[in-house]
Amino acid sequence: MRPPRWHRDEIILALDLYRTIEPKEMDNKNPKVVELSELLNRLPIHIERMENQKFRNPNGVGLKLSNFKAIDPEFEGKGMSSYSKRDKEVFFEFQGKNEELKSIANQIKKTIYNQKVNQKLYQIPDEEDEETHSVKEGKVIYKLHKLRERDNKINQKKKDLYFERNGKLDCEVCGFDFYETYGDLGKGFIEAHHRVPLSEIEGETTTKLKDLALVCPNCHKMLHKAIDTLSVAELKKKIKR
Repeated sequence: MRPPRWHRDEIILALDLYRTIEPKEMDNKNPKVVELSELLNRLPIHIERMENQKFRNPNGVGLKLSNFKAIDPEFEGKGMSSYSKRDKEVFFEFQGKNEELKSIANQIKKTIYNQKVNQKLYQIPDEEDEETHSVKEGKVIYKLHKLRERDNKINQKKKDLYFERNGKLDCEVCGFDFYETYGDLGKGFIEAHHRVPLSEIEGETTTKLKDLALVCPNCHKMLHKAIDTLSVAELKKKIKR
């Protein structure tokens, strides 16, 4: 049984290592390669692991680094040419952006090493669609964002405060009011969107009321579709135009 394809998060972590060590050090005996193998095994992405082989073992990590050699125009050797389209896309996306790459890699690592948070991320369903694959920070940080939105206690406080101030629970983007349209069936229904940019979310961070916006499912989906760049205020302007 073949290992599952590499996700964006895994490629980012591998590329960060590739940019850190010398080509001659990219083998399965290097402690840094072994460390990355162990780290990849902790990612809350591949829920089902294969029991008959070591998942993302050091040899597999070494092969991935060899894939980057084949892509890298500055590498004078050959490398392994069996790289994926995503390998190439991520490689050139971060070409000349080592600090940004390092920042995202460190953010993923910090989240994974927080055992309490990492276990909770396993409970967030995988979304195998273009939306999560296009998120710059990757699936782990996207799941962390979703985890922040699932805090029912803070969400209810946000709803109560918003209703106290406005007398209704309407979408902060388009103004749709479920109670007004559906009556008792829609009473109290609205979704919470975490405003904080993915690049600023950390595993230990406590969600504050100001971090949340109340939105309808349609606007929430649009916000997530461009989660790296689109704010509640910007989406509201788009609707007005």
